[in-house]
Amino acid sequence: MRHLTRVGITGAMLAGLSLTAVPAHATPAGPGVTGKVITQTTVGDKDYILREVTIPPGQATGWHYHDGTLYGYVASGTLSHFNATCASDGTYKKGSSLVEPAGSGNVHIGRNLGSTDVVLEVLYVLPHGAPFSEDAANPGCAFE
Repeated sequence: MRHLTRVGITGAMLAGLSLTAVPAHATPAGPGVTGKVITQTTVGDKDYILREVTIPPGQATGWHYHDGTLYGYVASGTLSHFNATCASDGTYKKGSSLVEPAGSGNVHIGRNLGSTDVVLEVLYVLPHGAPFSEDAANPGCAFE
């Protein structure tokens, strides 16, 4: 995975976005997982959405994929990320960044295995009108 800096993500967002808030859409997630849209804009056929996602201890995003690329920054906590083979494809501590590629071939889940909230700042680059994520079935992993 390619890593980005918080400054790079934030700078890219601020350079191209207006500061218009929109309501969050539902995503497959465990109890207490929340998402708050900070800002959103559309350029051409792409939506650029900056969102803060909070995952409480012991919870997960649910299995899903995205129709566009996501760029994330871990503002607090530690995110444990797993792919559809049930293998860990990354552990991201506070200050880390990650990229989630687009497409149904990139099913994954984010889990909070720690004792404090995971807070992510996420830039979604999606086809215009696409949902934040597409639900996917558990690929057979012993955890959800």
